[in-house]
Amino acid sequence: MSAQTSYNLRTAHGVAGGLYDLTDHDVDTRNNEATDGKIKFGLGVVEGTLPGKNVTLPVTTSTKAKFEGVAINSHAHEQDYKGDVTLRKGETVGVLTKGRIYVRITADAEPAYGAPLYLITDGENAGYFTNELGEGVTGIKLNGFFLDAKATDAIAPAFVFVDKVDETTKTE
Repeated sequence: MSAQTSYNLRTAHGVAGGLYDLTDHDVDTRNNEATDGKIKFGLGVVEGTLPGKNVTLPVTTSTKAKFEGVAINSHAHEQDYKGDVTLRKGETVGVLTKGRIYVRITADAEPAYGAPLYLITDGENAGYFTNELGEGVTGIKLNGFFLDAKATDAIAPAFVFVDKVDETTKTE
């Protein structure tokens, strides 16, 4: 016979693409334009070929104005027989545009409360987030910030706010 002998009062760690808390948040619906399995919950996505209708992973030339938000785990997708959830091309995906969410982070990210939020736009980490761009890494500084340290090695809570205006935009 076994019994639980210790209790942890700390809130359980989140899941990639899961809401951090129940504060006000906005979610838009988009279609996945990326290849099956490329977009995962908790990754940042940008406008696809039909802005306002579909999303894809960022590329080197992506800008802050093209950032659509974070793929949210809405529990609308089923696991396969291996326990994996695959967002397929053409499927509907929820995209958090404002709110607190667990985002996927790079292995070398060291988030902390108030640390800047960067979206990686190139290489195998395209769509992941970090608090600092390393040498040779391309990314976009977003309006948002990390809310805490890593929840696990792969995720951290962040406040995300989509702003469709690039700092490089000039008005006369």
